[in-house]
Amino acid sequence: MRRRHFLAAGSAALLTAPAWASLPPADFIAAGARPGNSTWLVGLTATGEVPFAFPVPGRGHAAAVHPERAEAVAFARRPGRFAVVIDCSSGTEIARLDSPADRHFYGHGAFTADGRFLLTTENAYDIPDGRIGIWDAEKGYARLGEFPSGGIGPHEVIRLPDGIFAIANGGIQTHPDFARKKLNIPAMQPNLTYVDAEGAILEQVTPPEDLRRNSIRHLAADRSGQVAIALQWQGAPFSQVPLIARHQRGEPLRFVTHPQMAELKHYAGSIAVSSDGSEIALTGPKGNRVLFFDATTGAPGPVRSWDVASGAATTAEGVAITVKGGVRIGTSVQSRFIPVTGDWAWDNHLVALPAT
Repeated sequence: MRRRHFLAAGSAALLTAPAWASLPPADFIAAGARPGNSTWLVGLTATGEVPFAFPVPGRGHAAAVHPERAEAVAFARRPGRFAVVIDCSSGTEIARLDSPADRHFYGHGAFTADGRFLLTTENAYDIPDGRIGIWDAEKGYARLGEFPSGGIGPHEVIRLPDGIFAIANGGIQTHPDFARKKLNIPAMQPNLTYVDAEGAILEQVTPPEDLRRNSIRHLAADRSGQVAIALQWQGAPFSQVPLIARHQRGEPLRFVTHPQMAELKHYAGSIAVSSDGSEIALTGPKGNRVLFFDATTGAPGPVRSWDVASGAATTAEGVAITVKGGVRIGTSVQSRFIPVTGDWAWDNHLVALPAT
């Protein structure tokens, strides 16, 4: 299928599987592991229940949820080659996506607004270049093709409120022959790329030269389309290196710092904007911290010391954050700890399910 037609093809997706409203109540999905290294895609409620948990063939990273049907796609952590599509109403596997022989997944994907197509971030490692794979959710998730991501190392892709997609090109070259080794740190060039419904690049922004080794990794957006960006520093130790940036189309990147930024140990895990658009939460699983920021001004806010603070997602009460033993839900000022039984070790992401 020609790139310019893939997102326009067809009308809204037909409900061939149950809708999210038909499931036992769940609010989030996360990748988790249990003692013995079994790996799972886990449904969570805001009260700490686990209404469903499905095994996946290796360590997962993030998930994409269909906007209408009760389907979730669990992605392998880089450099994994599998993605599993699960009917969350029955616990059955709908499809398994295998990356092409000269590609691997980066752990993220996003559906088009009508649910017809799934987009996946991929590494064309022998070129090297980033690619966005296109899969037809109405035809058994058949692969239709791909288009360039606009850079090397496309980690996360998200759909903005206006239907445009934002892509976090992390800039780091890797190759599966070298496991997770980073091959181009001296020359890396991350960027944030926006593509339209034809896969054409609309805009790109890059860090300034002194922050060129700040890998753009994870994204969140508010209702206006402002993008919040989580970064991971690849250069020499630098106590005040910013690990968060904000961007509005047509403007430069705006980097934000925090007095306790060094506590994240150069590694931001996940990022989320509160439901009212007032706060940004940035997790640091290596530093056991969550930093909060004013979403309008970027001003630093409170810091919370929460063990293995990892995934972050928007929730009706503000933000939800996976931590050791459960989930924290609330705001920077007031939150509650909700224990989750099962001795789960969460990966870096928490994905909110569509409202039912």
